[in-house]
Amino acid sequence: MTSMDAIGVLAAMTAVAKRTALVLGASGGIGGAVARALRDAGWTVKALQRGLAGESEHRDGLHWLRGDALDAQDVQRAAQGCDVIVHAVNPPGYRRWSELVLPMLDNTIAAAAARGATVVLPGTVYNFGPDALPHPAEDAPQRPRTRKGAIRVEMERRLREGAERGQFRAIVLRAGDFFGPGAANNWFSQGLVTPGRPVTRIQQPGTDGVGHQWAYLPDVAAAMAALIARRDALPAFARFHFEGHWDADGRQMAAAIQRVVKRRTGAMPKLARFPWWAVRLAQPVVPLFRELAEMRYLWREPLRMDGARLAAELRRDGGVPHTPLELAVERTLASLGCLPDAPTDALTRSTAGAGARSARPA
Repeated sequence: MTSMDAIGVLAAMTAVAKRTALVLGASGGIGGAVARALRDAGWTVKALQRGLAGESEHRDGLHWLRGDALDAQDVQRAAQGCDVIVHAVNPPGYRRWSELVLPMLDNTIAAAAARGATVVLPGTVYNFGPDALPHPAEDAPQRPRTRKGAIRVEMERRLREGAERGQFRAIVLRAGDFFGPGAANNWFSQGLVTPGRPVTRIQQPGTDGVGHQWAYLPDVAAAMAALIARRDALPAFARFHFEGHWDADGRQMAAAIQRVVKRRTGAMPKLARFPWWAVRLAQPVVPLFRELAEMRYLWREPLRMDGARLAAELRRDGGVPHTPLELAVERTLASLGCLPDAPTDALTRSTAGAGARSARPA
């Protein structure tokens, strides 16, 4: 082997190493979507899963490893050879949030610092309090009014400090309420409709006239994968807002569901108010309801994150992924088992142009 051959092999090995990512939370909504987006872009993707039968297995094009994000050694072992760690793991069922979230992030930070990797965090709007509304910029003051929001602020602070010290790089992509195939524990599937049942009624949790921001999960994942591909060109600590779908008057998402259901079934679903009174009564014993009650302010006050910075960053890469609202709703309802099977020709028509992208979605 000549010296030039050796250099070529080394370059190839380095390229492979830089195309390996660890996704924590790959069995969940956003983590799974990002894992699949990276896989489809040619990455080798590792994923941790508790209770795996063996030490590892290959499934769905991903390399699954048995381990727990709460175990520092498991995370360090899984992160070997990885240039990117996607931190998309949350405590199951919203339980023990204040106890578990930051230790899990610290394990990710330690693993990233050990190898100079890039940490990628799916962010939320919970960081922002009333003083930042209605249009918080990426660097707007973060003074949340909720416990969950305060934890989110601390997560970003730890990432920023580590990145500024040069221990690793970090990317935060904040988005509104998720919906889409594979999205779990979200307002669309737990508030507006009921999974596994035909949609005869749509519950609206918001106040009429108050806008709300939605994020279609596959679009968020594709945007995150695009940012990961550009990680070396980004600041050490980079924050972006994903604009997604802005429901300007709080009625557009429900109207889109009505149109899809009417077209697919011939029946028009009725609109109803979300029973906030039941949430108040049950929150002492139902952890999920406590979280819902705490975040109710986001349905009473408009909060719209502008995606201009993200659009500018991804302009040369085709723009920000943006699936039209009605198509995104149809795919979400179908994945939830809320629609009858569509004829093959109808599916073909509905998926035409599904990859449409727009730097500034309407």
